[in-house]
Amino acid sequence: MELSKKALQINPSITLEITAKAAELKAQGIDVLSFGAGEPDFNTPYNIIEAAFEAMKEGKTKYTKTSGIIELRKAICDKLKKDNNLTYGPDQIVVSTGAKQSLANIFMAILNPGDEVIIPTPYWVSYPELVKMADGVPVFCITEESNDFKYTLETLKKVITSKTKAVILNSPNNPTGSIYTEEELKSIAEFAKENDLIIISDEIYEKLIYDNEKHISIASLSEDAYNRTVVINGFSKSYAMTGWRVGYSASSKKIAKLMESIQSHMTSNTSSISQYAALEALEGGQDSINKMIKEFESRRNYMSDRLNKIKDISFIKPMGAFYVMVNVGKYYNKEISGNEIKSSLDFSKKLLEEEKVAVIPGIAFGLDNYIRLSYATSMEVINKGIDRIERFLNKLK
Repeated sequence: MELSKKALQINPSITLEITAKAAELKAQGIDVLSFGAGEPDFNTPYNIIEAAFEAMKEGKTKYTKTSGIIELRKAICDKLKKDNNLTYGPDQIVVSTGAKQSLANIFMAILNPGDEVIIPTPYWVSYPELVKMADGVPVFCITEESNDFKYTLETLKKVITSKTKAVILNSPNNPTGSIYTEEELKSIAEFAKENDLIIISDEIYEKLIYDNEKHISIASLSEDAYNRTVVINGFSKSYAMTGWRVGYSASSKKIAKLMESIQSHMTSNTSSISQYAALEALEGGQDSINKMIKEFESRRNYMSDRLNKIKDISFIKPMGAFYVMVNVGKYYNKEISGNEIKSSLDFSKKLLEEEKVAVIPGIAFGLDNYIRLSYATSMEVINKGIDRIERFLNKLK
């Protein structure tokens, strides 16, 4: 029996093996320190939890309109106006089961077989697979550490073809923490205009920005940029609501209608309870979130200071999100316990075996000389974990 050729082309997460091994060791009572977290280690703020509880008591546990309850869509419009200087109506908003579903919706709404989507390397692991599931072709644009792993016009021009349909922009970026400046965004917007491309702007880490930097949505830069951009955002990172699964898209009415239609057959509405929780997240107090952001900034500063003292590695100090990409390539072709380190996967496996530290291999993001460390963990774990990483590096010969 022949199974789906499309499904067979989808790559499982390359990090699963290490994540599973780390979980196995922890279950055995072994002290494993993990830098793999892709979610805040804070609980969802109490006012949001309470709002969900109240919604359940009031019987708000039924199906909703596929695109989301009107109160939440209006609140999202208010948020986009206040934070991003973007004017949308509720009929341009589609609330989905996490930002990942919003991305899946948009690829299915815009791509025809063979259409190409430009993706920056390094990239979030699901971008290329979501494109392939929608019959598109991921085209990787190689970025450089010297430019904080961001697009330039020169790199974009190298990958544009007559089949290019869209370009993905992720700022603040996972996995690098880089943020695009207004001038850089204007350049990308003009490139998209000249080549008639759809811009998919993934802004899920929007509020996790440090050093008094400010997030700018590319859709706010001009009428043309607004018309051709689909803004993707959600509540997982900014409000510590990863398990609640609430994301959203803002786009033209035409695209929003297509996305709603697709979602109506895939999952229908996001959990009604989660939607009322998300409504409180936007309309309630923001003190808990601001405290979380300050704590992330302190952790980033500490991790950066520690990494700066380790020889033969390099990294860019992240301006947003909660990750650091560390170049460990100078430690390749060295041995430990009779095994040679030849790749980020080798490095990550041996680090877990030898020092019980879990990191994400850079090959998962398209950069094999790197590992990704998350500082969405306690200061104690960061301190002990980097001690162990240093000890591991000193063992390599």
